[in-house]
Amino acid sequence: MSYLNLPEKPILDRERREVLQQWEDWLEMPMLVLSFAWLGLFIVELVWGLNPLLEAIGITIWIVFIVDFSIKFLLAPRKLSYLKHNWLIAFSLFIPALRTLRIVRFIQSLRSVHAVRGLQLLGMMTRTNRGMRLLAVSVQRRGFGYVMGLTAIVILVGSAGIYAFERELPNSNITDYGTALWWTAMLMTTIGSDYFPKTPEGRVLCFLLGLYAIAVCGYATAMLATFFVGQDAEDDEAELAGAKSIQALQAEISALRTEVQALARRGLNQ
Repeated sequence: MSYLNLPEKPILDRERREVLQQWEDWLEMPMLVLSFAWLGLFIVELVWGLNPLLEAIGITIWIVFIVDFSIKFLLAPRKLSYLKHNWLIAFSLFIPALRTLRIVRFIQSLRSVHAVRGLQLLGMMTRTNRGMRLLAVSVQRRGFGYVMGLTAIVILVGSAGIYAFERELPNSNITDYGTALWWTAMLMTTIGSDYFPKTPEGRVLCFLLGLYAIAVCGYATAMLATFFVGQDAEDDEAELAGAKSIQALQAEISALRTEVQALARRGLNQ
């Protein structure tokens, strides 16, 4: 009896994959909008705090994400593999539960500042990762639009994180969100500033922002090099052989081959 059921499993898995793909395609844009809204609420929470209305909106978006992830998990043919590839998303949905269950307030009552900042840093990284993944689905991953959108997200979230971590320290130059934006922008352009983070969480965030800045500078350099190489390739007088020059050379070689074959036929006929 088990042998009769074997062919049915691949068919069922294929149908599950098709339904899962349809579900993801249908909710692609709404989930992207909700993800950015959730990320924006997190920035507001770090910088100014949330009023009851915004907190209720954030919880509602969080519940929508949980329902969406649960449905995708149920539709996935191989649930363990799906969870393995989306564990960071699952972790990002678990972190808000700590606040909902009042665990963060319990930690605050124990004056464990580093634990609270650590949770904020984890929340920052996981929510940004969710926005990155959804943005990559909607925009070509290596395209210029994707890089610019991702850089804007990193600057806004990174500024909120640095401001939240460094604002209460004595002799801190990060006294408002505008200053944090300027500091993050200087770091992203690799120019830097005269202020260095003093909290462990701020230093970790500064290190991650620096790594991203190096990657973006490398991408910008490669993009400019590709642009100028393409300009030279379009120029017939340039030293670099472009696509047009190669095509002209191929056409000339083909014409010479035709002439040689014609001469060879004439010699044989004579």
